[in-house]
Parts: sequence; C-alpha cells; structure tokens
Amino acid sequence: MNHMNTFPKRILVLFALLWLSAAAVAQEADKKPAAPTNTEVVTQETDKKPASPPAANATVAPTAPATAEDADTKTSANYKIGPGDVLAIAVWKEPDLSEKVPVRPDGMITLPLIGDVKAAGSTPIELQSVISEKLKAFVSTPAVTVIVDEVRSHVFNVLGQVLKPGSYPLAGRTTVLEGIAQAGGFKALAKTKKIYVMRTGPDGKVQKLPFNYNEVIKGQHEDENVQLQSHDTIVVP
Repeated sequence: MNHMNTFPKRILVLFALLWLSAAAVAQEADKKPAAPTNTEVVTQETDKKPASPPAANATVAPTAPATAEDADTKTSANYKIGPGDVLAIAVWKEPDLSEKVPVRPDGMITLPLIGDVKAAGSTPIELQSVISEKLKAFVSTPAVTVIVDEVRSHVFNVLGQVLKPGSYPLAGRTTVLEGIAQAGGFKALAKTKKIYVMRTGPDGKVQKLPFNYNEVIKGQHEDENVQLQSHDTIVVP
C-alpha cells in the first residue's frame, strides 16, 4: 500500500521539474535579440556601400578663379612700365631681395645689391631679364618675377559735365565710351554731341579728336570711339 501511495507523488514531482525546465528555456529565449528581417538586412548592407559616383555627364561647378586686378595690365608682355608705377619684385628663395618699389620720376628703381635699375619704358618681362642678369654676380641662377602692383603712370582724365570727373588708371584697352562710363555718365546739361578727346602727340602737339556720343551709340561714326592712350583727356562740355 505504501508503494502505491508514493507513485503518484513521483509523477507530480517529475511533471514539476519538466515545467520548470521549460520555463527556464523560455526566459533564455526572451533575452536573445530578435533575428533581423530580410528588409533590415538589406538596409544594413545598403548603408555600408559607398555613395555612387556622379554621372559622367553631370555638371560640376567650376572653382572661382583667384581674384586679380586686371591681369591684362599687370602681366601683359606689351605693358610699358612708367614713372609712378609700383612694382612687386620677387626673387625665388631670396626674401631679402623681394620687395615692392616705386618707379621714380627719372624712371629708375633701387634694389638691394644691384642698386639703380632703369624700369620705365620696359615691359615686366624685359625688366625681369635685366634684374636676373645683374643678380647673377650675387645669386646662383636667380629666378625673378616682376608684377606691376599699382598702375599709376598710365592714366586718362575725364573733365566737364560728368558725374565723377577726375583721373582714372588706364588698365588695359579702354575706349572713349568706356572712359565716360567709368566717370559715371553725363550730367543733365552735358552736350553729348560735342565731346572731344585731347591727346598730346610725340612732337608735343595737342590733337582734338571729336566724339559724338549720340551717333556712336547708334552704331554710326564708330571710328570716333578710339582706344584711349596714356594721359588722354576726355572733355564733356
């Protein structure tokens, strides 16, 4: 009889142990992270890939050039240096020989080691060669660069019935029409048909070149819209 009473108890204990084991397994499963879905896997792989390169025909914005004041004047092989101009002279690897110098009224500049050098009447490239040749006595294979840093010798004047009369640097090719524009245009009482340009020739004689604004802007007498020369004076009556 005692054996019959203990048999059901053993069965109950066995069922209790099985239930506890199943509960423990369920708790461990809850602690593990859920496996990613197919959509999540694709997203993660996509994030790891580098961005696609731009299309072959894509337009790339150009880099803005470095600002430079009238490169045509300062680097042109045709520009003639004159009294009053300020020159930036650089000697490669020789900072003590690199400096800014004004061109004196006699057309000369003064540089370390070599002293006075005639600059007026030369182009920047011609002056580079002269300075380089003189420096060879002191520097092995000197590399010289000459830039007109400030244009002061080549100017034109605008007088009379304009908004901003005065002197203006002749930086590059400038016509009479462009010169008037730089002076701000006309005042109300300007006699635009009777404008003229005063020009002193090599012989010292003064020429009077007519300029009829009303006709030029209509495409007539375009030959009157001449290129200004250094020290020309535009007169607007």
